[in-house]
Amino acid sequence: MVEWLKTNLATIIICVLLVIVVVSIIRNFINNKKNGKTSCGCGCSNCPMSGNCHTTE
Repeated sequence: MVEWLKTNLATIIICVLLVIVVVSIIRNFINNKKNGKTSCGCGCSNCPMSGNCHTTE
C-alpha cells in the first residue's frame, strides 16, 4: 500500500487540487446566486434574454 502511494503521489495530489478548485468554483456560484449577483456581471437591463431569465410567475 505504501509503495502504491509513493508511485502515485503526484497523481493523487493533482486530483485533490482539482477537486478543491472545482468545489471552490461551485461554492462561489452558489454564494453569488444567494446574494442575487448575476453570472455575467453586467445586470439585466441591456440583456435580450432578461424577460426569460427572471419571470415573475
